[in-house]
Amino acid sequence: MNSSLLFNITTFAYLISMLAFFAFLASRAKAVGTAAILIAYSGLLAQTTAIALRWKESYDMGVGHAPLSNLYESVVFFSWTIVLIFALLDIKYKYRVIGAFVMPFALLGMAWAQLGLHTGIEPLVPALQSNWLLYHVITCFLGYAAFAVACGISIMYLIKAASDGGGDKESEGGLLSMFPPIRVLDDLNYRAIMIGFPLLTLGIITGAAWANYAWGTYWSWDPKETWSLIVWFVYAAFLHARITKGWVGKRAAWLSIIGFAATIFCYLGVNLFLSGLHSYGGGQ
Repeated sequence: MNSSLLFNITTFAYLISMLAFFAFLASRAKAVGTAAILIAYSGLLAQTTAIALRWKESYDMGVGHAPLSNLYESVVFFSWTIVLIFALLDIKYKYRVIGAFVMPFALLGMAWAQLGLHTGIEPLVPALQSNWLLYHVITCFLGYAAFAVACGISIMYLIKAASDGGGDKESEGGLLSMFPPIRVLDDLNYRAIMIGFPLLTLGIITGAAWANYAWGTYWSWDPKETWSLIVWFVYAAFLHARITKGWVGKRAAWLSIIGFAATIFCYLGVNLFLSGLHSYGGGQ
């Protein structure tokens, strides 16, 4: 069995898991929720094995590097980190309905990677031939994944808040009764960002160290660096407003969603639409 087959299995598992979470949301059947999370865990295990196999395959081909070097590999890794963060959240809090709003992100990433991107293993370009690759990419994408989970939770919050504001008590006894209490959603959004923000900060620091190693300067206002700083400021503003101004509720949820939109542009938009020192990320 090779990594490509396992990645296909992973994509299928995430699809079935997402549909099962939707069914859980509609049916409120505990067994369906349990099946959905078990399928997600199975997909995560298959993807972990596939990433390890791809790493081994690169050494077998004589190019030998971590599978984090091009757009395909980074999208696959991003999907993996999203499911990992969600799994940790599920283990701690058991709010499985959140999977209906998080698993689509992981599925979209895997589907795009498998169907729309070049999957070949290529030698590293000179700028990527550094151990900083691992430190920078892992910290950044774990941070991005936490922001993805926070975005899903924020969408749930806004749906729940809109229903509460409209006084729709019937919906509270139906579909929305599956949602965690609104204060819990607000707190989970904050906790997810509290995980993601220091990881993003580490990602920027390791990226600066890597830039100095590769290009002789810590910061060059490359589009990727600039947008990383914008994302950092958005989430710094979120935490500052939360801690000092008591920002909670809808304002916090909207800021979380805006932050994740900025994150996606930083990750994909810059690579695909802007030129700069990081433009190799959109190739290969």
